[in-house]
Amino acid sequence: MFTGIVEELGEVTAVEKLDDASRFRLRGPVVTEGAGHGDSIAVNGVCLTVVDLGEGEFTADVMAETLDRSSLGALVPGSRVNLERPMALGGRLGGHLVQGHVDGTGRITGREVSEHWEIVTISLPAGLSRYVVEKGSITVDGVSLTVVDAGTDHFTVSLIPTTLALTTLGLKGAGDPVNLEVDVLAKYVERLLAHGSAPDAGEPA
Repeated sequence: MFTGIVEELGEVTAVEKLDDASRFRLRGPVVTEGAGHGDSIAVNGVCLTVVDLGEGEFTADVMAETLDRSSLGALVPGSRVNLERPMALGGRLGGHLVQGHVDGTGRITGREVSEHWEIVTISLPAGLSRYVVEKGSITVDGVSLTVVDAGTDHFTVSLIPTTLALTTLGLKGAGDPVNLEVDVLAKYVERLLAHGSAPDAGEPA
């Protein structure tokens, strides 16, 4: 489980294309400190498993399903990526509960620059708009953000200078893809409502 608070702006150092997967090598001295084989690290909001470690870098295998459902397939050597380690038990929940399971990809469709912040408009894939509400939480490329405006096919977020400087959201322009993860609580509520009222006491659930 993650919080959507990016710890480090890392870099892809190598990509190996396999038959039905890709193997990425990524540089991230902060997130690899104390990490071990089998640990999880979120890369642009996608939870990946550490396969190998060495000199501030780690290797992770990404299967075809993940490549198809996220923007990781577009990464090349030199691409910058948002990195986050899992939240430690008892740690502060700085953003919101993030699973690292991408629900779909959107694209940046506009940026409105002001003196102290920037409004970014992002397209929404069909079927995700029902989970996105004004002032609700959404994860964009692994960054926990608050929705400013929610439309049927898009939403907007307001980015402060720190977010622009320390994450990939300050580097991407119109047309660039971003990974989206909606608030998991919304999906659980929808499923519970779809199944009707709760069973009576003593009745098997």
